Amino acid sequence: MPSARALLVGRKRNRSRFDPRLLAPPACFALVFAAYAVGVFEVAGGLVVLAGDAAVVGSLAATALAVRRNGLIASWAAVYAALLGYSADHYLLGLSGRSLGDRLVALLGVDGLVYLGVQTLAIGTLAWLVGRLVGLAGTALSRRYGVARRDG
Repeated sequence: MPSARALLVGRKRNRSRFDPRLLAPPACFALVFAAYAVGVFEVAGGLVVLAGDAAVVGSLAATALAVRRNGLIASWAAVYAALLGYSADHYLLGLSGRSLGDRLVALLGVDGLVYLGVQTLAIGTLAWLVGRLVGLAGTALSRRYGVARRDG
């Protein structure tokens, strides 16, 4: 059974190598924000309970991090950043009739950030579980067939 630290943070890393946990959240945020801003991702309309494209981007990043034996916190951070990227687009670019201050207050409202956190816990945990299962299956297959596996 892994320790709580290993579950939340992941395995210890060699400090001389780049850590993808540091790049994933800002990359997810920037990708989702830009994709919604230029129209690559679209909202179908109506009440948006979950930004589907943002959730997919965050889930893919979280799964990839989990395959590489990163902890839950890295997966949660990637999903949160992706969902926040959608919110930033919606509040900062979508509410053009309001002042910048009003848009920032709406974006940084505690209720909205907590709501994103609840979505993050659910989506990020599921994506992490999928990633860990894929990683464990890959390890089992590589041991069975004698293939060297590079987990970086």
